[in-house]
Amino acid sequence: MAKNKTAYVCNECGADFMRWQGQCTECQAWNSITEVRLGAVNSKNARFEGYAGAAVAKVMRLDEVDLQDVPRFSSGFAEFDRVLGGGIVPGSAVLIGGHPGAGKSTLLLQIMCGLAAQGGALYVTGEESLQQVAMRAQRLGLPMSELKMLAETNVETICHLAQQEKPRIMVIDSIQVMHLADIQSAPGSVSQVRESAAFLTRFAKQHQIAIIMVGHVTKDGSLAGPKVLEHCIDCSVMLDGDADSRYRTLRGHKNRFGPVNELGVFAMTGQGMKEVKNPSAIFLTRSKEDQSGSIVMVLWEGTRPLLVEIQGLVDYSPLNNPRRVTLGMEQNRIAMLLAVMHRHAGIQMADQDVFVNVVGGVKVNETSADLATLLALVSSFRDKPLPNDLVVFGEVGLAGEIRPVPSGQERLKEAAKHGFKRAIVPSANQPKEAIAGMTVIGVTKLSEALEAL
Repeated sequence: MAKNKTAYVCNECGADFMRWQGQCTECQAWNSITEVRLGAVNSKNARFEGYAGAAVAKVMRLDEVDLQDVPRFSSGFAEFDRVLGGGIVPGSAVLIGGHPGAGKSTLLLQIMCGLAAQGGALYVTGEESLQQVAMRAQRLGLPMSELKMLAETNVETICHLAQQEKPRIMVIDSIQVMHLADIQSAPGSVSQVRESAAFLTRFAKQHQIAIIMVGHVTKDGSLAGPKVLEHCIDCSVMLDGDADSRYRTLRGHKNRFGPVNELGVFAMTGQGMKEVKNPSAIFLTRSKEDQSGSIVMVLWEGTRPLLVEIQGLVDYSPLNNPRRVTLGMEQNRIAMLLAVMHRHAGIQMADQDVFVNVVGGVKVNETSADLATLLALVSSFRDKPLPNDLVVFGEVGLAGEIRPVPSGQERLKEAAKHGFKRAIVPSANQPKEAIAGMTVIGVTKLSEALEAL
């Protein structure tokens, strides 16, 4: 006899519980556990489902596993392929998220129209009508003759039609509106999103069809739905961009087929999304005159260097507790760096407001920006401009030492490519062979870096 199964799942971490409780014991989140109805399950048939699949499985040693390279095909956008690790893998499940209006549907429509001429491509839309998608494609001037469209939200129907069409790649726009008939909750609920994503992922693996799912985001910018959604897919990427900026960044957060934290840059134009071949040129829109409080450093994003400008502003504060405001960097790290500068360089800013900004909306998550941030703040505090052809990177320790950072040679070559003539770097990152046209100064302490200026 069919009976309903009920579970209690945490929306933050995806942990399961036997009964409802106020706090999740796994991630310590409050009021995040919701009731999930898993639908009707026939206990008589369910008893033998595991044995049916077990006959196909085979136990083998680890050294017997085939180590051939994973076949990939290009999406037509080099920046998109970079974030995915070199291209789209057949049978993979990719989840792309972003704020409304970021350009997710536009980018995927451009990719699908380009791939449709090479082979089977199926675009499934659940939020927009076929007329709306066709109007967007016509406005962007995309080839429309080969792309196959489907307006459906039932996952079983989608997979049944896809099995007949046999596409090489399929887009689901979006996963939050999809539903399974066996699940008794509404589309967009925790159970529907989780089971729909798991069903599509299994279908992709069985039929070697690459599936790209579009996901909504919450107010804090994270993907909506249960956390288990990110665990069952192979690759998770986020398309970010401010509403007043024409540039969009595509960043990988999870990738089973390549490196994570890879970055791709696009520009939103009237003809759709255009990839930016040289992202460093976007963030280096500096004036030709030397300015105080402005310096250039080299980030390492995924597998390539990226030049960004860091601005610091130090001003007298009439408040008892001076402000520490950061945009694009962690605020606690700025407070730590100011303490290191006071202790080991004798420069005190306890009565000053300190503002730090990373130009272009880039978020700096690595420690290689420590030295550049301190030099920019000292420049603003002393009101002494820094040279326009100077680039700086390095990690600052609590003892005032300058620690090396990974890929120092590649960072210096990228800076020299953009015309920088001088560099202040950790001594361990000094190149063994001289770089043409660049003078590299290696420092071991914060005081040596200040003297080098």
